[in-house]
Amino acid sequence: MEKKGKKRKEIKRKLLHKYRLVILNESTFEEKISFKLSRLNVFITGTLFIIVLIALTTLLIAFTPLREYIPGYSSTRLKQQATELTYKTDSLVNVLQYTNRYLDNIRMVLRGDVENNEINRDSLFAQFKIDPSTVDLTPIREDSILRAQVALEDKYNLFQRSINGGSPVLFSPVSGVVSQDYDPKKKHFAVDIAAERDAPVKAVANGTVIFSEWTVGTGYVIIMEHEEGLISVYKHNGSLSKDQGDIVKAGEVIASVGNTGELTTGPHLHFELWNNGSPVNPSDYIDFN
Repeated sequence: MEKKGKKRKEIKRKLLHKYRLVILNESTFEEKISFKLSRLNVFITGTLFIIVLIALTTLLIAFTPLREYIPGYSSTRLKQQATELTYKTDSLVNVLQYTNRYLDNIRMVLRGDVENNEINRDSLFAQFKIDPSTVDLTPIREDSILRAQVALEDKYNLFQRSINGGSPVLFSPVSGVVSQDYDPKKKHFAVDIAAERDAPVKAVANGTVIFSEWTVGTGYVIIMEHEEGLISVYKHNGSLSKDQGDIVKAGEVIASVGNTGELTTGPHLHFELWNNGSPVNPSDYIDFN
């Protein structure tokens, strides 16, 4: 026990024994600074310095951009940004594909091209046809009232085609005489209306201008997009009154009759109607007489 007690006292004495650290001038041996230290003080000071150094390094890495340079380290913010960019990229790809399809339709309208589609749409629904003889078609009172209401609404609906195709359902774009009818066999997907030069060309319905430029073959061209997938095309104009992106009301002047472009023989309006990417006969929608 005495030996253990002496050993502890010896260790305590060594730890608490005072040492003097002196800094001298090498030339004159003049004492500049001196410190009184013990082994315990040096140990505690060194330990505290290491702890503070580790803490500062941890804070520096955790709360500064330096952490991004550590291999294998990935912050939550970066992961969130990467996820958001992935979703945005997918959305942009879908928008780009839709826009490309839309532009392809506009180019097809400008060129007057029609895709050769041999599919008979009526045959697709043949299997769902019902034999009228098996159905009681006698109208009831409520059905007659509903038919009268629908007929009254359709009377003023510009986008609803009439049953017999004789009534006008769109405004006439210009006053004049039809010089050439719609003839898909000759790939003339329009109605040519001869009119006086500089006569006003009007919008057939409310819509948005999606093209308003000069083309070599058809001169000044303006294209409008309407509801229900309907597109109206006005070619060989003498001048254009609307720009791309303008919102136009039915009957508003959008151009003037001219004789511009290589594919024209006199002042007239080359007017086309396209429904969901396919050309239709404008005379089925408009009374040009």
